[in-house]
Parts: sequence; C-alpha cells; structure tokens
Amino acid sequence: MLGGLARWLRAAGYDAEFEYGIADPELIARARRTGQLILSSDSGIFERNVIRTGAVPALYVPRDLKLQEQLAFVLETLHLPVREPRCMTCGGALLSIAKDEVRAEAPPRTFETTMQFWRCSSCGKLLWKGTHWARIGQTLDAARGFAASVDEDETLLDNGVAKR
Repeated sequence: MLGGLARWLRAAGYDAEFEYGIADPELIARARRTGQLILSSDSGIFERNVIRTGAVPALYVPRDLKLQEQLAFVLETLHLPVREPRCMTCGGALLSIAKDEVRAEAPPRTFETTMQFWRCSSCGKLLWKGTHWARIGQTLDAARGFAASVDEDETLLDNGVAKR
C-alpha cells in the first residue's frame, strides 16, 4: 500500500524498505530483527499484541491521504527532517563520483552540461541533477509545507503509534 511513500522517504534521506505482499508475521519478524519502524495503512496489523504494546514500533498512515500528504504526515508525526537524498530505487547512499569516471556511461548531452554525478552504493545506479531534480525538490518542499500544517490534535503515543 505504501510503495510510493517508501520511494519518497528515500528521496527525503531515509532508508525505507517496501515489499509488496509481505505477510504480517514476516513483516513484524523483520522489524523486530532490524529495529525498523513499520509504516502501514492496514489497520489489522495494529491489532497484534507486539504492535499494540510497542514491542515493535509502528505508525498507522491513514488510507485517505494522497502520496504527498502521506509523506508530510510521516515526517511531521515522527519529527523527521528532510536530509540528503538516498537512491529512490533501493535506498542506498549516494556517493559523489568524479565526472571523468562516467564519460562512457552518462548520456553525451548530460555529460557535457552536468558537473556533478552520484552513484548509488547499493544498486550502482548513476544519478545527476537533471530536470527531474527540481520536481523532486518541489515535492519535498510541498511535503514540508503540509507537515507544518498538520493538525495539532494529533498525538504520538508512548509506543510510537500516532492517533488522529
């Protein structure tokens, strides 16, 4: 349900994982093993004891939110700043790479007009600040704006679960 949100959390600098169709027991076991927070729009998982007690931290993301609103909701609720971006595909750290090293790999026009390149430390994808970069920045800025306007009635319970 939240695959798009995972991509945008990576753009906001967080190593967010998403696996389509993962069963609740496996998701909970993985979160317990790794210490990661579960984000879900499936209310059923929040009925499980380990989630209710906070043994495995989780946050319910309301289904009626649009993607940008989901991102804002998570950033605001968890008090997360937007950080340096990660690879939106896999979440790997982006490492600066010398321009000369990508001559054969980058599109010729991009190579001519771009001074800075990055490579994902996990999947090896080559990245640069193209026209899409401005759109990504606008989306993150808009999410910050939504986050700033989130209703103050929202509270974060001791177990990390947000309630509206």
